[in-house]
Amino acid sequence: MYPANFDYQKAESVEQALQALAANPDLKIIAGGHSLLPAMKLRLAQPPALLDIFGLQELRGIRREGDTFVVGAMTTHAEVLRSDLPLFPEVAHWVGDPMVRNRGTIGGSLAHADPSADYPAAALALGVEFVIRGMGGERTVHADDMFVGMFESAVKPGELLTHIRIPATIQASAYEKFRHPASHYAVVGVAVARHAGGEIRAAFTGAAERAQRLSKLEEGLKGGQSAMTGLVDAGGLLGDRFASAEYRAHLVDVLADRALKRLG
Repeated sequence: MYPANFDYQKAESVEQALQALAANPDLKIIAGGHSLLPAMKLRLAQPPALLDIFGLQELRGIRREGDTFVVGAMTTHAEVLRSDLPLFPEVAHWVGDPMVRNRGTIGGSLAHADPSADYPAAALALGVEFVIRGMGGERTVHADDMFVGMFESAVKPGELLTHIRIPATIQASAYEKFRHPASHYAVVGVAVARHAGGEIRAAFTGAAERAQRLSKLEEGLKGGQSAMTGLVDAGGLLGDRFASAEYRAHLVDVLADRALKRLG
């Protein structure tokens, strides 16, 4: 299918993009386009106008600042895959195919907040900070407050996710995923990371309306438990023709156990 008619603009700078968003609330941001364009082709999304920010070089690249990695929102999955970042390169390996990885962006995926996307679970496990900019200035949102609901993040209308900050002091990390065979999205994915000082953060994606922390697992590990089941209640999970809520709850247990064994 073809998308409905729409107007197209291309931003030359972050400031220009923010001004365009302020002037036209109907503008929809497009980066790599691998989330938005399929929805437009199916007429599930019909934005009247698109603002292309993919070419903004100021939002690209990976650099280290002390104990923190700074990653531009327009950095592609392929660039993440080749980087020395904790956990994210492993997650990027699971994203789509080479075409998607060379065009899709980490910021676009995170801001889109797809409930089956891989990066949100990794962001929660790593304790990533999101830097969001609007006409009123810049603000920082912690990963715990970033994913609000299904396809809903903390990025408000008129704002841009400009970059993310990842701790460079992660001691070990792992991501385990049971993927849909056609879309390669997560039926369930579990990410775990050991932080400096020994704290382990864990999160899951694909099973609920948004990526969430695995609080029961984290608390159990603090108490010295090694093997745990019933980490999430099936009553709060998604169920569809691919996997029931009960099966997704079971997968969370299985994948969390695998990820922890890899963590060592």
